[in-house]
Amino acid sequence: MAAEAAAQSGAAVMVADHMPSPARKLLIAGRGGLNLTHSEALPHFLKHYGAAEAQLAPHIRAFPPEALIAWAEGLGQPCFTGSSGRVFPRAMKASPLLRAWMARLDALGLRLLARHRWLGFAPDGAARFATPAGETHIKASATILALGGASWPRLGSDGAWPALLPGITTRPFAPSNMGFSITLSEHLRQRFAGTPLKRIALTFGSITQRGEAMITEAGIEGGAVYALSAAIRDALAGQRSATLHLDLRPDLSLAELAARLLGRRGSLSLSNHLRRNAGLAPVGIALVQEALKSGTATPDLAGLIKALPLQVTGSFPIARAISSAGGLAWSEVDENLMLRRLPGVFACGEMLDWEAPTGGYLLQACFSTGHAAGLAAARYDARA
Repeated sequence: MAAEAAAQSGAAVMVADHMPSPARKLLIAGRGGLNLTHSEALPHFLKHYGAAEAQLAPHIRAFPPEALIAWAEGLGQPCFTGSSGRVFPRAMKASPLLRAWMARLDALGLRLLARHRWLGFAPDGAARFATPAGETHIKASATILALGGASWPRLGSDGAWPALLPGITTRPFAPSNMGFSITLSEHLRQRFAGTPLKRIALTFGSITQRGEAMITEAGIEGGAVYALSAAIRDALAGQRSATLHLDLRPDLSLAELAARLLGRRGSLSLSNHLRRNAGLAPVGIALVQEALKSGTATPDLAGLIKALPLQVTGSFPIARAISSAGGLAWSEVDENLMLRRLPGVFACGEMLDWEAPTGGYLLQACFSTGHAAGLAAARYDARA
């Protein structure tokens, strides 16, 4: 996106990518439908960026969700808004969009340099690259760094770049939008690993998130978990464990659920009682039964179904996370995303210090900051 914005502004642009082909993380994102952005009003949209809202807001306002949708549709990829408000290309994958995008960039004269791994800057300011043929240097009037975070390192961004910017302040990378290890019996893990928890709500502290999750061999993950992941991760940093509460029937009030259960069990087994009168799926029944057997949960069935405690003992590793927190400190860049200590060098995307939940917020901020950095670099190039 940075390259396109710069090239459309008249700059001659080269993109150096250390992978054999570009946009691998975008292609992986496309496996889940390529959630480009979200349709909610911008003031609420921006709140999802938390501590980085003030820094990201100008760039997202300059290239908002409507602009991103128009850009995708300009590449022949019509978009639609799902019932959750999330926006997707109708093709529900990234490959058609990427092919059209690369054709547009080629028409703009962009040069793609594959298998060029950035090694930092030489004393004369040239960018150093490791290539199959050996080290090469490229001198440019402006440089845009889009080095990524530290999640999914096999796709290209391994989070090693801070060592190549000595003296530049960075915040350590941490997983974001990831799953968590929870205390479950081996029997429950083996039987229900890969089983979705549908139409549930999760509460951590004062935050409640409705959606879906999934039990895995390692614990729990999924959209509802990801929305709470930053708060849970930060809590775990200060203590060994944390408690997440699962509402298996968020569509019913506690009083309504209690009324459904009261006096209706008769000769039914607990499992059939929970299935027939509480409407629980087998995985929900198993979770309730395990909580009761552990002796740590309330025997009040309705209360347990509405707030089943899950003991969180750790987060999944960053390599498995959808995204990462941390990166280049905002104090290191100006309002145009240029590094204050390295004039003519700009930064964008996930390498900046921000995080957001899934739902379109991740790609939107990457595209918006890329667009901003590309325009700013072209202006700098024109003055050079």
